Parts: sequence; C-alpha cells; structure tokens
Amino acid sequence: MRTAWLLVIVAGLLETGFAVCLKLSHGFTRLWPTVAFACFALGSFGLLTLSLRKLDVGPAYAVWTGIGAAGTAIYGMIFLGDLVSTLKIVSITLVIVGVIGLQLSGSSH
Repeated sequence: MRTAWLLVIVAGLLETGFAVCLKLSHGFTRLWPTVAFACFALGSFGLLTLSLRKLDVGPAYAVWTGIGAAGTAIYGMIFLGDLVSTLKIVSITLVIVGVIGLQLSGSSH
C-alpha cells in the first residue's frame, strides 16, 4: 500500500513537471520543452495507472491532482514570476492539507 501511495506522490511531482513544460513549450512550438512535457506526462500517467492497481481511484486521483496543482503554483511563483499573494499561499496550503488528509484516510482493494 505504501508503495502505491509513493507512486501517486511521484506521479504528482511529474504532473508538476509536465504542466510547467507545457507552458515553456509555447503551444508545442519549442522542441525540448515539448519533449520534456511528453516524458513527464507519460511518466505521470504511467505511475498513476500502476498505483490504481492497489488504491481507490477517488483519493488517488485527488492526491495526484492536488500535488500537481500545488507544485505547479509554487513553481510558478518561485521561478516563473507568477503573482504571489496571501490568498494564493493560503489556498495552496489548504490543497496540501487536503492531500495529506486524503493520503492518511487510506485506501484498499
């Protein structure tokens, strides 16, 4: 079970990578960000698929998207010049707390 959750966490981090590369690809007009997007996306979906052999789809998907959304927002604020605001930071914190709660809620087949 822990291995399945670890796969979801890594898949969520890879989701952050593919979202950032999607922006950097400028509509798939730049080669290397587009290639990186494809690699991150395939890795992310592949690991999520493997994790779903052991986990319920609802919590696993929510954790995957939560990590991806929070990670992408944080990356954007730190490295891409995205707006930083108190509301945005509080909202990201709430997403992370929700992800942790879902992970702790457990899942089994």
